[in-house]
Amino acid sequence: MSLIVMKFGGSSVGTPERMQRVAGRIIERKQQGHSIVVVVSAMGDTTDELIDQSKLLNPNPPAREMDMLLTTGEQISVALLSMTIHQLGDRAVSLTGWQAGIRTEAVHSKARITDIRPERIFEALEGGNAVIVAGFQGMSEDGEITTLGRGGSDTTAVALAAAINADMCEIYTDVDGIYSTDPRVVKVARKLDEISYDEMLELAHLGAAVLHPRAVEYAKHNNVKLVVRSSFTHNEGTSVKEEAVMEQGIVVRGIAFDKNVARISILGVEDVPGVLAHVFGALAENGIDVDIIVQSGVQNGKADFSFTVSLDDRERALAVIEGIRSKVSYLEATSEADLVKVSIVGAGMVSNPGVAATMFEAISKIGVSIKMVSTSEIKVSCVIAAEPLHEVVRALHTAYGLDTTEQAFVGGPQDRR
Repeated sequence: MSLIVMKFGGSSVGTPERMQRVAGRIIERKQQGHSIVVVVSAMGDTTDELIDQSKLLNPNPPAREMDMLLTTGEQISVALLSMTIHQLGDRAVSLTGWQAGIRTEAVHSKARITDIRPERIFEALEGGNAVIVAGFQGMSEDGEITTLGRGGSDTTAVALAAAINADMCEIYTDVDGIYSTDPRVVKVARKLDEISYDEMLELAHLGAAVLHPRAVEYAKHNNVKLVVRSSFTHNEGTSVKEEAVMEQGIVVRGIAFDKNVARISILGVEDVPGVLAHVFGALAENGIDVDIIVQSGVQNGKADFSFTVSLDDRERALAVIEGIRSKVSYLEATSEADLVKVSIVGAGMVSNPGVAATMFEAISKIGVSIKMVSTSEIKVSCVIAAEPLHEVVRALHTAYGLDTTEQAFVGGPQDRR
């Protein structure tokens, strides 16, 4: 008998019919002799609806009260799923995140898990129950309800799998695995049988929506066997593991893109020691993440440099830069939206020269200018104008030999929760 964690996203339980299908999958796994812990997100658009309701009453609600509100979405899901399993003739117990022993930082809306005390989970399993745990939530040491932020249910599932020493963590979503790129953009994208933690982590950070980066980090750190598969079919999924078998001739494993990109440029900066420290230190103090940084050559003691931030942070970043003008002398600060970042990822890139050149050539052939470039051992990212994104992704997919001979996509919109 093995111990398995199964995670279902919001769209997988978004209707009574889908809830019944998920309950059937859980019972099926139990009947195969497995002990089952399930992590569930809020149903469908429940979270968005709760946020909209809160804004009608208070446009700027306290973070504590938002956590109190939003965690009810997952509590509804686990109770209904447990009821459904009982109706189908099996046993289940629903638990909130804090009942399941999930302890977090004392931070609202984006807390990190600090500890898991799973005694109650083991007690319920010993009673023959499937244990249905609310994702996305926990409790701080001082008894405050907290939420884990974006991708919180994925993170809950992987962290629980590590804490209870599960044999496997299965992430059920709207697609039947991890693809070489978004199959809604490239109809002949290939489903990967397996992918390494490092490759998946890069893809997740760079915009792939199937898994959240924090969940992949947990899996890598704790060596959790992770499988991504469809909640609508019984097709084999994609295994995420320490090392994945490299296909012959396939150097790039996947192509990701991020539409949430803005470029900030600071022009005419005095070329003196400590300038960059002042700028990026101020941005960090204000919680603004910076991605790609490019500095031009120095002329007449002045330099220009640009960097990217999320589109959501663009106005705040400009305000921070204006606020340090007394410490950092510059002529002008500008911003640019309508940009995207497109990236190629593959562990084989480190030992294959010319991978970046192929990317640049494929992009140039369709008349698109590259505005910024960032590289690491297993990825190359380019910032380009947003309008030709899909054409660029398709061109790169073909250039690296990733096209399949027939449409492989099975599923609907990807489930991000």
